[in-house]
Amino acid sequence: MMKLYGYWRSTAAFRVRIALFYKGLDFENVAVHLVKDGGEQHSESYAALNPNELVPTLVDGDLKLHQSLAIIDYLEEKYPEKSLYPDSLADKATVKAMAMDIACEVHPLNNLRVQQYLSQTIAVEDSVKTNWVHHWMHQGFSSLEKQLENVSGQFCFGNQITVADICLVAQIYNADRFNVDLSAYPLINKVVENCRKHSAFIAASPENQPDAVN
Repeated sequence: MMKLYGYWRSTAAFRVRIALFYKGLDFENVAVHLVKDGGEQHSESYAALNPNELVPTLVDGDLKLHQSLAIIDYLEEKYPEKSLYPDSLADKATVKAMAMDIACEVHPLNNLRVQQYLSQTIAVEDSVKTNWVHHWMHQGFSSLEKQLENVSGQFCFGNQITVADICLVAQIYNADRFNVDLSAYPLINKVVENCRKHSAFIAASPENQPDAVN
């Protein structure tokens, strides 16, 4: 059985969980606490799995794979049923670009290690840190909202759930944690509302994970 090393609140691990549940795949969820004792991701045993000392990591037989989008693409190739991409090459590239806009441009600027660097290393005030997070999220969401005007239906790309929806829902969870005002993004809100009704998104949601804490 595949193992997914992650943390309940990790945006990137959330993405992979959605893909696994959407495809109906069995996996063992292995918790890696990102804060306890300085962060279990920095332990020698975990660093041997993932030298980046980040989550998630997927272990499938002899394969040890990190980076959420790479993991999702691996699952897509190995288990093509219930695809997370449209059929045509152009549409697939469009979806992947939207996913990367979120996963590569927005998320890295507000993830845990950036937050810790801002607080612990350069000692910025909490208000400055909050402004930082809101600025980069709004920039990313504003761009995505414009893209959705041309391609969205019930979901980011028409009426098919894709990897773009996975990345968006996980990032909106993060935005909610930081109290980002999302009222200016009606299309994003519609897509997220539709996704959150789907069983895979419900099962993968952070609060429904075994390691979740209040």
